[in-house]
Amino acid sequence: QVQLVESGGGLVQAGGSLRLSCAASGRTFSNYNMGWYRQAPGKEREVVATVNSSGGSTAYADSVKGRFTISRDNAKNTVYLQMTSLKPEDTAIYYCKADRLFSTTTYWGQGTQVTVSS
Repeated sequence: QVQLVESGGGLVQAGGSLRLSCAASGRTFSNYNMGWYRQAPGKEREVVATVNSSGGSTAYADSVKGRFTISRDNAKNTVYLQMTSLKPEDTAIYYCKADRLFSTTTYWGQGTQVTVSS
C-alpha cells in the first residue's frame, strides 16, 4: 500500500509560479512511475506530466510544455511539479498518481487546489 500526499497548491496571479510536492509512503517508491494529473470544474481529469521510475524520462501535455517541469527524488520519496508562467486555465485540482512497475496497481493522492487569477 502506498499513500500519496500532495502539497504546495494555492492561489497565484497569472504569470506566477508554484511548486507542488507529492510525498509517498513506503520503501518502494523507486518501483513506481509517477504522474501529475489535474481536473478542472466540469472537465475530465487529464494528464499533466509523467516521470518514469528512475527519473530519466519525462513527458508533458502540450498545454504545459515549456512551463511545467516534473522531477522526483527517490531518496525523499517525493515527486515535484514546478509550474511557471501560470495561466487562469491551469486552475484545477492537481492529483499525484503512482503506477507500480509491471503491474496494474495504481494509487492516487487526495489532490491539491491550484487557482490562477487573471
